[in-house]
Amino acid sequence: MGPGDELLGDLTGCTVAELGAGAGRQAAHVATELKAVRVIAVDSSAAQHSRSRGLYEDVSGLVFAHDDAAVYLQDRPSSLDAAYSIFGALDFSDPQILLPAAAVALRPGGALVFSTLAHYRTGAPPETECRPVDIPTRMPDGSPGTMQRWVLDPTVWTKLLDESGFDLVDSDTVHDPGPDDGVPMATRLFRARKRRGPNTCTQSASART
Repeated sequence: MGPGDELLGDLTGCTVAELGAGAGRQAAHVATELKAVRVIAVDSSAAQHSRSRGLYEDVSGLVFAHDDAAVYLQDRPSSLDAAYSIFGALDFSDPQILLPAAAVALRPGGALVFSTLAHYRTGAPPETECRPVDIPTRMPDGSPGTMQRWVLDPTVWTKLLDESGFDLVDSDTVHDPGPDDGVPMATRLFRARKRRGPNTCTQSASART
C-alpha cells in the first residue's frame, strides 16, 4: 500500500489530488493514513469513477472527480498542496498538457510525485522525444482496444518539468526482477516542486481564511 510520506512528505492539513486514481485504493490510503484534510481522486473513466465511489465513498476527506486530469487541474488554480500519479494520468495523458495544468493547480512550492515505466515492457528503451505509443488494452465493455502511453527517458521528463515550472527534487529507479521467463521491469520515480517560494499547508490554510 502507498504512497507514503517518504515520497509525499508531511500532508497534515493538506489538499491533495491523485491524477488517474483508478479504483481509489491509494487515494483512500492517503486520506486515512497521511492525515491530508482533503484528497481528490480524479479519473476520466466512468467505470473506475463508479467503482472507486462504491468502494471508498465513506472515507472521510476523500472526494471523487470524474474528469480529464488536465481539465480538472486547469480549472482550479492554486488549489492543491500536492499531486501524485501512480502509473496514472501522467502515463496516459500528454505531459506537455498535463504538467503545465498541474503547475496551475499547485500552490507555490507544491509537490508533484509520479511513477512511470523506466522502459517498455518488451525491454525496449524509453523514448528520447516526447511522443506516445499505442498499446493494447481491454475496454470497459470487455472488447479489445488501444490507448496511448508515454514511456520517456529521464532527460525528457526533466526537460518537460522544467518547461512547465517545476524543479526536479530527485528521481530514482526501482527494479523488479519480474517472472523468471519474462523481461525484468523497472519503475522510475520522480519528485518535483512548483517554483516560486516555499509551501507549507499551514501557510496555505492561512491564505484561505
